[in-house]
Order: sequence, then C-alpha cells, then structure tokens
Amino acid sequence: MQNKRESAPQPAAKAPIAIDCKPGDYYWCTCGFSNNQPFCDGTHREKSELRSFKFTVEEAGRVHFCMCKQTKSAPYCDGSHNNLD
Repeated sequence: MQNKRESAPQPAAKAPIAIDCKPGDYYWCTCGFSNNQPFCDGTHREKSELRSFKFTVEEAGRVHFCMCKQTKSAPYCDGSHNNLD
C-alpha cells in the first residue's frame, strides 16, 4: 500500500520570514514539509506531489519569503497569510 501524498501545500508558518541572501540560485519549499524552511530539503519526495521552486537572487539583500505557501508571487510574501484562519 502506497502512502498518500499531499497535493496541497501545508503552511509552515502564518507569517513571512526575512533572510539575508547572497546572489545565487535557491530552491524554495512549496509543500511546507521541509525541515529547512523556507528552503527545500527534498522532503516533498516522500510527502507531497509538489516540487521545489527554483529562483535566483541577483543582488545580495534581505528577502521576505512566504511561509504560508499561499503566495501568488513565489517565493516572496504577498500578504496571503492575512487570509488564513
């Protein structure tokens, strides 16, 4: 019997997280199960049908990452957490 894999993201938190990032490629967790939030650690392979989201930081600076996983502008917070119960 195969384990059921989630098709909807699970909020990791109800507020964004601000992280200072250096230029380079990153993988944002879309499923909410990663133990390395907001970044992907591969947990989705076992628990979710969702995949990581690759993005590039062009200039060093503070990034406000979505943690509720409901943003329409991934991986950045767009305030969607304000609509959660």
